[in-house]
Amino acid sequence: MRLRFNLLTLPLVAVLVVAFVRPARSADRIIYPGPEQAKSDIAAGLKTAAATHKHVILDFGGNWCGDCQVLDIYFHDPGNKPLLESNYVLVHVNVGHLDQNEEIAERYQVPLKKGVPALAVLDEHGKLLYSQRTGEFEAMRRMESSAVTSFLLQWKPAK
Repeated sequence: MRLRFNLLTLPLVAVLVVAFVRPARSADRIIYPGPEQAKSDIAAGLKTAAATHKHVILDFGGNWCGDCQVLDIYFHDPGNKPLLESNYVLVHVNVGHLDQNEEIAERYQVPLKKGVPALAVLDEHGKLLYSQRTGEFEAMRRMESSAVTSFLLQWKPAK
């Protein structure tokens, strides 16, 4: 009887797990503000970077993008968060479904057609130091957090 009870309750348990776990999925997290905010967010980020002598990371992506969600998780994991916060101002640029803020991506030499997430690094004065031109992070789900660590170490400002 006990085995039968477990077999009958298994589908119910599966439904409950899906119902309660689904809202916690990373794709449900809102990371990228509306596309119309990009220009003002970049200007604010540059102002903060100039005042704090940090670099700016422009993170081009969208809330629908699983790899973008993973990148944000990696940015904020315990190994990377202090490195990010002490050296960078992070600005999320919403590209819609690769059809918004295309002129901003072009300005910073980020080819959206190569995929997102895509990053550009600016110095505290807004000078472009680096842009991902070959979709280096577009498969973030298959990468480790250490790839983000290496990136942050490579492009952090000299103190």
